[in-house]
Amino acid sequence: MNHGIFSSTRRHAAWLLITLGTACAGTAFAQDKAPELRVLTHSSFALPKPLLAQFEKEAGVKLRISKAGDAGEMLNKLILTRKAPVADVVFGIDNALAAKALAADVLDAYAGPAASRESLAALPAPLVPVDYGYVTINYDKAWFAKHKRALPATLEDLAQPATARLLVVQNPATSSTGYGFLLATIGALGEEKAFDWWARMRKGGMKVAKGWSEAYYADFSRAEGGTRPLVVSYSTSPAAEVFYSKDKTTESPTASLAIPGAVYRQVEGIALVKGGGAQVAAGKLIEFMRSPEVQKQMQTEMWMYPVDAAVPRADVMKFAPEPAQADAPAEKDMADKGAAWVARWTKVVLK
Repeated sequence: MNHGIFSSTRRHAAWLLITLGTACAGTAFAQDKAPELRVLTHSSFALPKPLLAQFEKEAGVKLRISKAGDAGEMLNKLILTRKAPVADVVFGIDNALAAKALAADVLDAYAGPAASRESLAALPAPLVPVDYGYVTINYDKAWFAKHKRALPATLEDLAQPATARLLVVQNPATSSTGYGFLLATIGALGEEKAFDWWARMRKGGMKVAKGWSEAYYADFSRAEGGTRPLVVSYSTSPAAEVFYSKDKTTESPTASLAIPGAVYRQVEGIALVKGGGAQVAAGKLIEFMRSPEVQKQMQTEMWMYPVDAAVPRADVMKFAPEPAQADAPAEKDMADKGAAWVARWTKVVLK
């Protein structure tokens, strides 16, 4: 990361050149020794480098960002290292993992302005909400138009064999997207009916991918060689399709389906790590993540909605309307039963 450009006016006196050179060397050395702020995140964390560099300069720190895979993997790493914390601040613990994080006592209290600022989505303290989004089913518009097929409107429609074989989902044991989708079905149907539904989906020919990338970029019919026109993804994915399109399309080739029982609302937060150091700098990062500039930029970097109502939506987000309804089990049930649900899903769907 570039911390600035040093320059000096030319001088004719040799002693002054030497003095300036020594001062510059000392300044560079001091910058190299800027205190480090250790940040633990999931693999999807992304913000523009100039914005992160600006934070480093203003906070007087050097960021060391460690991406620990999926959000669940990230939290497990935090729990396993709690006696010798590997981070000072953590970003990416969401509402599905909040109760587990609180029970493990790995987060520290934070009382800065961001902790009490009004938000469009909430998380239990000491987590400070930063963004939110929705796991939904996306569909390939051209495929459904070409085959003159009606779009599924209910979970029962999805479970029909002719439709089940059109869908690719992610394994909830290896994908937070897949886990969110599983939670939505349990929240809407209850545990027993949900797993009966999953058994019917397996019998109908639903496909399972390891993660979101495999499902979206290999199995989804929008991908080269993909054959499934329905994919579990996010309500913001159609906006991303427009944003990254090479031909600068003005209409998304995909859209999301707000099917009751197939939508999960995810809220992500940031928090101090208990036992971590650099708490003053970590607090500055928490405030930074709630700043208008970050709330604006993260929309087209992490493809989530900002929790600050005063921050305008990016223009491309018009292709990402928010679903009116989302389903999920109680947070305590997610903490207490989440692992058992994933194990049961594995037995019902894969074995």
